[in-house]
Amino acid sequence: MISDQDTVTQVRNRLRRAHGQLAGVIAMIDEGRDCKDVVTQLAAVSRALDRAGFKIIASGLRECLTTDNDDEIEAMTEEELEKLFLALA
Repeated sequence: MISDQDTVTQVRNRLRRAHGQLAGVIAMIDEGRDCKDVVTQLAAVSRALDRAGFKIIASGLRECLTTDNDDEIEAMTEEELEKLFLALA
């Protein structure tokens, strides 16, 4: 889990922004707006979600690198990290 409050705030803000953008996309579809405009806004939502995900992963990596190995937190394997990155790719 993310322990840094600044990171939590940034991720929450990005997700709220994406939530608002997605609501806008739904409204655009309901209004019958042009396909190009809908797809452009949908791409913006996707980028906002990706940025939130990358922020979470970056925060986790930072915590893994700074956490003492004596802690009970188990470090992620290289394969697990790769799966996280690929999930957002």
